[in-house]
Amino acid sequence: MPKEAVFTMKLEAELREEFMAEAEAMHRPASQILRELMREFVQRQRTTREYDEFLSTKVDAARASLRAGRGRSNDEVEARFAKRRANAASKA
Repeated sequence: MPKEAVFTMKLEAELREEFMAEAEAMHRPASQILRELMREFVQRQRTTREYDEFLSTKVDAARASLRAGRGRSNDEVEARFAKRRANAASKA
């Protein structure tokens, strides 16, 4: 991929010195490490955003279900699964 953009940033001198020393110790250009960090950040943010959108869709569907009267109270759910656990335990 051609490198056509320049990215300038301000940071503490000590952080820059430590970063440059670690990059040199790894025998890698600092710019390569920064590109990798940026790619990881972008991917992590996309994954987070996609999950948040998925979760929001699920919550909206659940709320619509409740408004339509298809919901169950916590007591109903607990009673149903207590019965299922009891049946499973009696078979074991």
